[in-house]
Amino acid sequence: MSSYRTVVVGTDGSAPSLRAVARAAGVAGESTARLVIVCAYYPSSAREVEEAKDALGDEAFQVIGSAPAEDTLREAADVARSAGAAAVETFASVGAPVSVLLAAAEKEAADLLVVGSRGLNTLKGRILGSVPSEVCRRADCDVLVVRTAR
Repeated sequence: MSSYRTVVVGTDGSAPSLRAVARAAGVAGESTARLVIVCAYYPSSAREVEEAKDALGDEAFQVIGSAPAEDTLREAADVARSAGAAAVETFASVGAPVSVLLAAAEKEAADLLVVGSRGLNTLKGRILGSVPSEVCRRADCDVLVVRTAR
Protein backbone atom coordinates (compact mmCIF):
# COMPACT_ATOMS: atom_id res chain seq x y z
CA MET A 1 0.00 0.00 0.00
CA SER A 2 1.30 3.43 -0.84
CA SER A 3 1.99 6.04 1.79
CA TYR A 4 -0.90 8.41 2.38
CA ARG A 5 -0.62 12.03 3.50
CA THR A 6 -4.28 12.74 4.32
CA VAL A 7 -6.95 10.19 5.22
CA VAL A 8 -10.61 11.21 5.54
CA VAL A 9 -13.13 8.98 7.32
CA GLY A 10 -16.82 9.45 8.05
CA THR A 11 -18.62 8.58 11.25
CA ASP A 12 -22.23 8.71 12.37
CA GLY A 13 -21.59 7.61 15.94
CA SER A 14 -22.62 4.00 15.40
CA ALA A 15 -20.38 1.14 16.52
CA PRO A 16 -19.75 0.05 12.89
CA SER A 17 -18.66 3.56 11.90
CA LEU A 18 -16.27 3.68 14.85
CA ARG A 19 -14.70 0.44 13.59
CA ALA A 20 -14.11 2.23 10.26
CA VAL A 21 -12.56 5.15 12.19
CA ALA A 22 -10.21 2.73 13.97
CA ARG A 23 -9.15 1.16 10.65
CA ALA A 24 -8.61 4.60 9.09
CA ALA A 25 -6.56 5.60 12.13
CA GLY A 26 -4.42 2.50 11.73
CA VAL A 27 -3.71 3.33 8.09
CA ALA A 28 -3.03 6.97 8.97
CA GLY A 29 -0.70 5.94 11.79
CA GLU A 30 1.25 3.55 9.55
CA SER A 31 1.60 6.29 6.92
CA THR A 32 2.18 9.13 9.42
CA ALA A 33 -0.76 10.77 7.67
CA ARG A 34 -3.16 13.37 8.94
CA LEU A 35 -6.57 11.88 9.81
CA VAL A 36 -9.70 13.96 9.24
CA ILE A 37 -12.89 12.60 10.81
CA VAL A 38 -16.14 13.93 9.36
CA CYS A 39 -19.69 13.70 10.66
CA ALA A 40 -22.59 14.58 8.34
CA TYR A 41 -25.82 15.59 10.02
CA TYR A 42 -29.10 17.43 9.70
CA PRO A 43 -30.04 19.74 12.59
CA SER A 44 -32.83 18.24 14.69
CA SER A 45 -34.77 19.49 17.68
CA ALA A 46 -34.69 17.58 20.96
CA ARG A 47 -38.26 16.44 20.26
CA GLU A 48 -37.31 15.12 16.82
CA VAL A 49 -34.37 13.21 18.28
CA GLU A 50 -36.60 11.61 20.95
CA GLU A 51 -39.21 10.67 18.35
CA ALA A 52 -36.48 9.14 16.19
CA LYS A 53 -35.19 7.09 19.12
CA ASP A 54 -38.69 5.72 19.68
CA ALA A 55 -39.38 5.02 16.01
CA LEU A 56 -35.95 3.94 14.79
CA GLY A 57 -34.39 2.14 17.74
CA ASP A 58 -30.82 1.18 16.80
CA GLU A 59 -30.99 3.32 13.65
CA ALA A 60 -31.70 6.53 15.64
CA PHE A 61 -28.05 7.62 15.43
CA GLN A 62 -28.89 8.82 11.92
CA VAL A 63 -31.06 11.66 13.31
CA ILE A 64 -28.79 14.01 15.23
CA GLY A 65 -28.26 17.69 15.84
CA SER A 66 -24.96 19.57 15.98
CA ALA A 67 -24.28 18.99 19.71
CA PRO A 68 -24.54 15.21 19.38
CA ALA A 69 -22.38 15.47 16.23
CA GLU A 70 -19.72 17.17 18.33
CA ASP A 71 -20.00 14.41 20.94
CA THR A 72 -19.74 11.81 18.17
CA LEU A 73 -16.60 13.48 16.83
CA ARG A 74 -15.00 13.64 20.28
CA GLU A 75 -15.59 9.92 20.77
CA ALA A 76 -14.31 9.14 17.26
CA ALA A 77 -11.14 11.19 17.87
CA ASP A 78 -10.49 9.20 21.05
CA VAL A 79 -10.95 5.94 19.12
CA ALA A 80 -8.60 7.21 16.40
CA ARG A 81 -5.85 8.18 18.83
CA SER A 82 -6.14 4.81 20.59
CA ALA A 83 -5.80 3.08 17.20
CA GLY A 84 -2.56 4.88 16.33
CA ALA A 85 -3.40 8.16 14.60
CA ALA A 86 -1.18 11.01 15.76
CA ALA A 87 -2.61 13.98 13.84
CA VAL A 88 -6.41 13.97 14.19
CA GLU A 89 -8.79 16.69 13.02
CA THR A 90 -12.58 16.64 13.17
CA PHE A 91 -15.50 18.58 11.77
CA ALA A 92 -19.26 18.28 11.42
CA SER A 93 -21.09 19.40 8.31
CA VAL A 94 -24.77 19.72 7.50
CA GLY A 95 -25.81 17.52 4.61
CA ALA A 96 -26.16 14.02 3.25
CA PRO A 97 -23.28 11.62 4.05
CA VAL A 98 -22.11 11.04 0.47
CA SER A 99 -22.01 14.75 -0.40
CA VAL A 100 -20.32 15.69 2.87
CA LEU A 101 -17.68 12.94 2.56
CA LEU A 102 -16.84 13.79 -1.05
CA ALA A 103 -16.64 17.50 -0.30
CA ALA A 104 -14.39 16.83 2.71
CA ALA A 105 -12.10 14.60 0.65
CA GLU A 106 -11.77 17.32 -1.97
CA LYS A 107 -11.34 20.18 0.52
CA GLU A 108 -8.72 18.28 2.53
CA ALA A 109 -6.92 16.97 -0.59
CA ALA A 110 -7.37 13.41 0.70
CA ASP A 111 -5.33 10.59 -0.76
CA LEU A 112 -7.65 8.05 0.90
CA LEU A 113 -11.32 8.15 1.83
CA VAL A 114 -12.46 5.48 4.31
CA VAL A 115 -16.08 4.39 4.71
CA GLY A 116 -17.70 1.58 6.64
CA SER A 117 -19.96 -0.99 5.08
CA ARG A 118 -22.91 -1.80 7.30
CA GLY A 119 -23.90 -4.78 5.20
CA LEU A 120 -27.28 -3.51 4.03
CA ASN A 121 -29.41 -6.24 2.56
CA THR A 122 -30.13 -5.93 -1.12
CA LEU A 123 -33.66 -4.50 -0.87
CA LYS A 124 -32.79 -1.92 1.79
CA GLY A 125 -29.65 -0.98 -0.15
CA ARG A 126 -31.67 -0.42 -3.31
CA ILE A 127 -34.23 1.71 -1.52
CA LEU A 128 -31.90 3.79 0.69
CA GLY A 129 -28.80 3.69 -1.46
CA SER A 130 -25.37 2.68 -0.35
CA VAL A 131 -22.92 5.25 0.94
CA PRO A 132 -19.87 3.03 0.18
CA SER A 133 -20.92 2.25 -3.39
CA GLU A 134 -21.78 5.87 -4.17
CA VAL A 135 -18.52 7.12 -2.63
CA CYS A 136 -16.54 4.53 -4.60
CA ARG A 137 -18.27 5.58 -7.80
CA ARG A 138 -17.73 9.32 -7.33
CA ALA A 139 -14.50 9.78 -5.34
CA ASP A 140 -11.37 11.20 -6.98
CA CYS A 141 -9.05 9.46 -4.51
CA ASP A 142 -8.49 5.92 -3.25
CA VAL A 143 -11.41 4.50 -1.26
CA LEU A 144 -11.17 1.87 1.46
CA VAL A 145 -14.45 0.18 2.35
CA VAL A 146 -14.15 -1.40 5.79
CA ARG A 147 -16.36 -4.37 6.52
CA THR A 148 -17.96 -3.26 9.79
CA ALA A 149 -21.00 -5.57 10.02
CA ARG A 150 -19.97 -8.31 12.46
